[in-house]
Amino acid sequence: MRIAMWSGPRNLSTAMMYAFGARTDCAVVDEPFYAAYLAQTGLDHPMRDDILAAQPQDPARVIDALLGSIPAGKPHFYQKHMTQHMIPGIPRDWMARVTNVFLIRHPARVVASFGAKYDNPTLADIGFTQQAELFDHVRALGQAPVVVDSADIRRAPETMLRRLCDSIGLPFDPAMLSWPAGGHPDDGVWAPHWYGAVHASTGFAPAEGPLPDLPPDRAALARAAMPAYEKLAAVKL
Repeated sequence: MRIAMWSGPRNLSTAMMYAFGARTDCAVVDEPFYAAYLAQTGLDHPMRDDILAAQPQDPARVIDALLGSIPAGKPHFYQKHMTQHMIPGIPRDWMARVTNVFLIRHPARVVASFGAKYDNPTLADIGFTQQAELFDHVRALGQAPVVVDSADIRRAPETMLRRLCDSIGLPFDPAMLSWPAGGHPDDGVWAPHWYGAVHASTGFAPAEGPLPDLPPDRAALARAAMPAYEKLAAVKL
């Protein structure tokens, strides 16, 4: 099974990759279109040069790897994808050949977390509208895409991971509930900038508290993302 997990940034996505990576039967890949996205957009992200050097910049090569032999001969392949990477220059036809899952998080939490690491974020940077577009694309392919909320996973990791696995026809493995501290061998080269908290973890963080208070410009950004979030939240597990 090839699982494409679609989220925006700062959305429990790395912890979810670690959960699947803790299974002995599952290979993982970390944001394989990142270099292609940077090459085509020219955006100046943290560690840009390192990312461009570390990954193929040709999306066709990335797609070949996603659909080719699964690393280490494992039966399952978990692919951590960022929705904002799927710009018009990156094909989507390959998505018909994978099981697509959508990982959501409340926009206020995403904006607060992403804004602490990235100056002047825009709606395009945080991936919500692209996530809704990809959700519609997957439905048009004839799939019934699964949606899971990161807040629900943090409140009840085992319950939600069992439900997620059941929904995609994958047996649950208790190994998904913990991982070694210090990162994963398949972390992207950008990990030192973004993954500090998850590198210090050995499992999912506990449930979050109240929504953060945001300054006016960030609050406006969160409000702009709400329709896309609410669309997917309406059909979450």
